[in-house]
Amino acid sequence: MAFSALRARSLRAGVRAAAVKPMRSTLPQIRLLQTDSDKSAPAHELPASGSDKFKVNLPEDSFHSYRCDGPSTEVEVTKDDLVHMYKQMVTMRRMEQAADALYKQKMIRGFCHLAIGQEAVSVGMENAIDGDDRVITSYRCHTFAVLRGGTIKGVLAELMGRVDGMSYGKGGSMHIFTPSFFGGNGIVGAQVPVGAGIALAQKYSKKKAATFALYGDGASNQGQVFEAYNMAKLWNLPCIFVCENNKYGMGTSAERSSMNTDYFTRGDKIPGLQVNGMDILAVRQACSWAKEWVTSGKGPLVVEFVTYRYGGHSMSDPGTTYRTRDEVQAMRAEKDTIAGLKKNILDWGVSDEASLKAIVDGAKTEVDTAVEEAKQSPFPDLKEFWTDIYYKGTEPPFMRGREKEEVHFYNKEA
Repeated sequence: MAFSALRARSLRAGVRAAAVKPMRSTLPQIRLLQTDSDKSAPAHELPASGSDKFKVNLPEDSFHSYRCDGPSTEVEVTKDDLVHMYKQMVTMRRMEQAADALYKQKMIRGFCHLAIGQEAVSVGMENAIDGDDRVITSYRCHTFAVLRGGTIKGVLAELMGRVDGMSYGKGGSMHIFTPSFFGGNGIVGAQVPVGAGIALAQKYSKKKAATFALYGDGASNQGQVFEAYNMAKLWNLPCIFVCENNKYGMGTSAERSSMNTDYFTRGDKIPGLQVNGMDILAVRQACSWAKEWVTSGKGPLVVEFVTYRYGGHSMSDPGTTYRTRDEVQAMRAEKDTIAGLKKNILDWGVSDEASLKAIVDGAKTEVDTAVEEAKQSPFPDLKEFWTDIYYKGTEPPFMRGREKEEVHFYNKEA
């Protein structure tokens, strides 16, 4: 018998003789994060006025923290807030569904990544921050672009490559920007160090504002993410690194690609917070708390929103080769973020079914109108491809094109 086998047998015998319990049984019970969307409850009777605040108790396990004390599970909200967030989520989902239909009609070409199912993250975040804060994300960016000052028509026209698009039809799905939203970035994980740079600018200018640098679980193993962590902590930047953990990268589950799937603990010396990304009130509370943390001089944070995407990674991914249809249907039926908020609004007496249906109908009309207007927008002229290469006013005298003889002179347009 081999030595290793004899040694293993003797070790097992020794353990039995000493009545040593296996290590697993000595570990503390792990608390699972709450991922339901409708388990919050009012702390008291709701006020009559829609603008008066009232307290809501989130489930105890809405947050898990690392190297810090997490936010309170008691949040303040108004009836108007709840209805407003419901309208925003419904509208954002309708826009993404329109993009899905346009892609299947071949009116949108190339890359297109939708966030259907993840609306609570973008809407909850937007309702916790202001115009001085900055947001940068990956290519699943359409909802952030609208919420940060863009328009539905601008997004859909951009996806179709039309001049009324937010990047004049030249950026496409992955490159959409506003003054407070830095994209829309196509390279996996590359936006994270850029986000740290934006936070450095905020600190340099002494503004009490935060940068939310978002990435997905699929980008979490990129080296530049960890390099950005290091510099942010070294310089104590007001940067919130946000991992949108929707459980799957491009065809791969988080467990198959990451040894540590508790992404909020990956910052080493940086504190972290794991959040129920399906409950919009938990998202809003976490973002408000995170902004206060980084703007009070405590340094960066790593925040993980546990969420779920119903579609594939992109339009070219059916999304069913690495997970079952039953799983997707169960998430839609049991944990949908819009359905959860709707249930709470109705159960708490905030609004009625007819009013919420009017919101849904209004969102459909708004998006349908934007689709038709975007379709009427023309494609950009070829000369437009020479513009926006440089910041306006800083162009060189001329620019070479694809061939040596192809030269564009900027000073002729002056």
